Amino acid sequence: MTRAWVSRLAALVFVAACSGSDGGTGPIPEPPVRPDVPTPQPLDPTGWVTAFDGAMPLVLLAPHGGDQSPSTLPDRSCAQCVIVNDANTAALMYAISDAFHARIGRRPFVVANRLHRRKFDGNRDLAEATGNYTPLDSMWRFWHAHIDTAKARATRVHPRALLLDLHGHAHSIARIEIGYLLSASNLRETDAQLSLRLGSSSIARLDSVGRAGTRGAPMLRGTLALGSRLAALGYPSVPSNLDPAPLVGEEYFNGGYNTERHGSLSGGPVDAIQLEHHFTGVRDTPESRAAYAEALVTALLAYLADHYGWSPPA
Repeated sequence: MTRAWVSRLAALVFVAACSGSDGGTGPIPEPPVRPDVPTPQPLDPTGWVTAFDGAMPLVLLAPHGGDQSPSTLPDRSCAQCVIVNDANTAALMYAISDAFHARIGRRPFVVANRLHRRKFDGNRDLAEATGNYTPLDSMWRFWHAHIDTAKARATRVHPRALLLDLHGHAHSIARIEIGYLLSASNLRETDAQLSLRLGSSSIARLDSVGRAGTRGAPMLRGTLALGSRLAALGYPSVPSNLDPAPLVGEEYFNGGYNTERHGSLSGGPVDAIQLEHHFTGVRDTPESRAAYAEALVTALLAYLADHYGWSPPA
């Protein structure tokens, strides 16, 4: 055997030993780094999230209202990617915050994504949110860290808190769609059947500690439900006592990634509700946003008092 073959055989034995070929878990060498292909570096997301502290057990999110569209970021292009913004939802969130401050001298916690949805989706899992563009992973983590911080601080104000994820829809029926992670077909069930599903909703904690007579289906379509309070103030909503469930064939958004991740489905003291708003008369003009914000503040103050035992200090 030549010296060259001896050297080659020794190299093969070394590689086999390192690869754990005996069933072990030995270290596997890292692949060589090609000097001509730079490793993508995480981006600095600090300018792409706006967050303000509040003084009440309420957190507002605007994940699809950003207007920043840096040319240095690629457009999201995954098969399921939606890249159309929910128009004026960030402005709506700030109008709600202002209405609370004017009414009670306190603001909710607010967290807004400032990137356009074509660049980043603040209501999707990591891969879809970033369009699989790895440098944006830092933005996804930064965004959810701010939400987690807002939730933690809200529960210092009061032991339990509510998170509202604000969106806009373009469905044919002009009504507010209130999402609890329960499908339209779930909502069409009897009260007895629906009541059994609240433990799998984004307000599971609220349902578990609710007052007698409000738990289960009444939490969604009783007179003290959020949708019922909005409907009574002139903003048709589903589910509510006037519109208990979408009919078969009617479009309805029942919640998304944020509602699942940040609500009480998996435990914790913070419940989450997704609010999908139609455009005309709610988020189309500053006047519409201000009027709706006033109504929502009225509904939420009653809702927080009824279901969370919180009212603004005198």
